[in-house]
Amino acid sequence: MTRAFVFPGQGSQSIGMLSEYAKQYPVVTETFSEVSDALSYDVWQLVQTGPEEKLNQTEYTQVAMLTADIAMYRILAVMDKDATLAAGHSLGEYAALVFAGSITLADAAKLVQARGQLMQANVPLGQGAMAAIVGLSDEQVENICLEASTDEAHLVSPANFNAIGQVVIAGHTPAVEKAIALADAKEARMARLIPVSVPCHCQLLTKASEQFQSVLHATPMQKPTKKIISNVD
Repeated sequence: MTRAFVFPGQGSQSIGMLSEYAKQYPVVTETFSEVSDALSYDVWQLVQTGPEEKLNQTEYTQVAMLTADIAMYRILAVMDKDATLAAGHSLGEYAALVFAGSITLADAAKLVQARGQLMQANVPLGQGAMAAIVGLSDEQVENICLEASTDEAHLVSPANFNAIGQVVIAGHTPAVEKAIALADAKEARMARLIPVSVPCHCQLLTKASEQFQSVLHATPMQKPTKKIISNVD
């Protein structure tokens, strides 16, 4: 039987996450210490005690989720439940690269911290948002985004087509809020904001993507020793 892991991304974080696992598996705090040493701040303390507003800021969220992903993977490995291949959802791709041996956890932590900083610098806190819409078709969500996008300062677009009837949108905060209202009017089963501080996977981050290239190219990468499925073919 082939076992595969899918590593989650931003929006899955919460204060106190992994605290119960840490009591039983020392590898949890060891993993967080590894990242804390690389970044020179206590990531475990932030995850356990907050403040929540700081944890939800993308430069901290990305580091926290990457570390939590790898901590959970290491728990499963200790339990002899390792996998032969993996994929990552959004930010989770970086955890999948660590799993596959393409990058060290310390380097990945530095990478996602820089990624988060660049993303936030290009879309200041409060100016961008993301929302999950459930119960409408892809076409309906696309049309809602077009209707909610009124000018260059009010843009929103589909960001993730996660499943049939589940789409995440991203863009300027007022446009995202208008799209949520439009989705509610069309009787979506759910339309609500996601706890992230930047609008990922949309045109607002084009400049951040360009700036990130130099950081990415300077990071040592190895040929993977395990199979990894990319989000982009």
